Amino acid sequence: MFCMIEFLSQYQTIIHYSFHFLVPGLLSFVLFKKIWKSAWFVMITTMFVDLDHLFANPIFDPERCSIGFHFLHTPYAVIVYFLLLFIPNKWIKIIGVGLVFHMFTDYVDCLLM
Repeated sequence: MFCMIEFLSQYQTIIHYSFHFLVPGLLSFVLFKKIWKSAWFVMITTMFVDLDHLFANPIFDPERCSIGFHFLHTPYAVIVYFLLLFIPNKWIKIIGVGLVFHMFTDYVDCLLM
């Protein structure tokens, strides 16, 4: 019997990096139309949140879920990222959107493992 999760898990890497790089471009265009290129760049720079992976041993483990494991991927950090969405500064909101979507992407990755 065909299982959608099995099918998607075959394309996990493609889905993961598409969500990290291409979808923020779409979000930028939809949410910040006048400054979408700058917003996309800022959202891409939120990838630096993955620097917390350097503190793990091993640094990269394809079978490890980042959410809840790395210190910048904890539920407490996600709450802070979510709260950034409510600060009335467009650049902080853009950072918040980038970080929240980054956590969503990593969560989807965990589901596909």
